[in-house]
Amino acid sequence: MIKNYWKNKNIFITGATGFLGSWLSKYLLEMQANIVALIRDWVPKSNLLNSKALDKVNVVRGNIEDYFLLERIINEYEVDTVFHLAAQTIVSIANNNPISTFETDIKGTWNILEACRRNKKIKKIIVASSDKAYGDQLELPYDEKFPLIGRHPYDVSKSCADLICRAYFETYALPVCITRCGNFYGGGDLNFNRIIPGTIRSILNNEPPVIRSDGRFIRDYFYIEDGVLAYILLAEKMEDPKLFGEAFNFSNEIQITVLDLVNKIIKLMNSNLKPIILDEVSNEIKHQYLSAKKAREILGWKPKFNLESSLKKTIDYYKNFFAG
Repeated sequence: MIKNYWKNKNIFITGATGFLGSWLSKYLLEMQANIVALIRDWVPKSNLLNSKALDKVNVVRGNIEDYFLLERIINEYEVDTVFHLAAQTIVSIANNNPISTFETDIKGTWNILEACRRNKKIKKIIVASSDKAYGDQLELPYDEKFPLIGRHPYDVSKSCADLICRAYFETYALPVCITRCGNFYGGGDLNFNRIIPGTIRSILNNEPPVIRSDGRFIRDYFYIEDGVLAYILLAEKMEDPKLFGEAFNFSNEIQITVLDLVNKIIKLMNSNLKPIILDEVSNEIKHQYLSAKKAREILGWKPKFNLESSLKKTIDYYKNFFAG
């Protein structure tokens, strides 16, 4: 990272109290950036609030679906860089509530891009897409040349948002880049229906962890601090306009089944509990992982944490979280 690069830069983060947004805000505040945070819901246990970082952030309450609010924020706070993270992030909720998911993920994206297009002071925009934007592909690992063919509500919302970003670059030369990451994990994730925080909480409560699928689904798990460092590096590299319009996968490139992951957490926590396998999941991709070759070669990026060390950090976080 570039020394003093972020000092006094005006940064707009949507979804700032979310899992990724909280960590990104924390890092950028330590780098002395000026942050404007769009917050829809007040989340008392969010990392952003627990770390007292919110006291140092300009907070605007509202929804990403409110175009005129976004336009006002970008103008009044003289925003330089936008990190658009606000989205519906839970696949099962997206499948149950497709309309609200499309409103947030698709309309929210075109709103932020249009507001940025109308302001010439914006120098860079990073939009969080997902590995799910690729849909279910026969060939693995997924690289950035693969088509975006989501077929279920969450996946489709990501495919659409991703393509809208590309349209705004191709048509208006908007300085936008897209990130596609796997399943984030780490301390501060309050969505306990996700496998890693849910498993840790169950074990701390001396309850068997529950696996909703058959345990054989393979996912790309990506530690949250590696994700934050990837976002920050990409934004710095966007000083080169040749990167505008590009999408980048970020991944540890590790393949692991849900069952193997749960068993690894059980072992790290010195537990004898056995997982309960419900095998009740439908409309989810069974095998998915990303190639990060493009990010390595073009951005010089590489992950800082391995799976075991980051899981230990995550377990320690939740031990302290629940003890408090």
